[in-house]
Amino acid sequence: MDSQLQLHYEHIFENELLEEISKIGQIKEIGPGENLIEIGAKINYMPLLLEGAIKILREDDHGEELLLYFLERGDTCALTLNCCLGNVKSEIRATTETKTRVILIPITKMDEWMRKYKTWQNFILESYQSRMKEMLAAIDTIAFLNMDERILKYLRDKAMVNQNEEIQTTHQRIAYDLHTSRVVVSRLLKKLELDQKIKLYRNSIRVLEL
Repeated sequence: MDSQLQLHYEHIFENELLEEISKIGQIKEIGPGENLIEIGAKINYMPLLLEGAIKILREDDHGEELLLYFLERGDTCALTLNCCLGNVKSEIRATTETKTRVILIPITKMDEWMRKYKTWQNFILESYQSRMKEMLAAIDTIAFLNMDERILKYLRDKAMVNQNEEIQTTHQRIAYDLHTSRVVVSRLLKKLELDQKIKLYRNSIRVLEL
């Protein structure tokens, strides 16, 4: 059995389910900045995140991306689950933040395990609840926070899932994720630095207040 699978899920799933996951799951290692799931693609597997971090994005009619939430180890994506159970094409893009390791579960096992294992059913339902809270938080952020507050929250969330207060990113990447302009991002990052909440470097940002 994969050691990371056992480490992250042994207190969630019973041994019988862990053995099934280990037997049929496909381990996949992905470099940073790669798309694990693409918008419009048919989903045949549900990913369980063993290592690394993934950001989940939506896209508007003009091809502009909007960040919904981050996933970290031990997580799965509720929107992926929804596509799996509904047998519909993906409505999200999942992009790796760092070097990432996942185990891919065939969607043919979803219904079977929901009936067979209470722990799997609880995990799926709790994942839905957690991701729903994060999506509501994303909506609240857009609706109620000023852009500088949105940027700071984005940086804090990114630092948390990467487990590193120094983030490797660009002003343009932040602008894409937050659906705004690079000029606005650059101006507000400088303001946050003056407020001593972040420290700016050439291709990275250090978050001073987590």
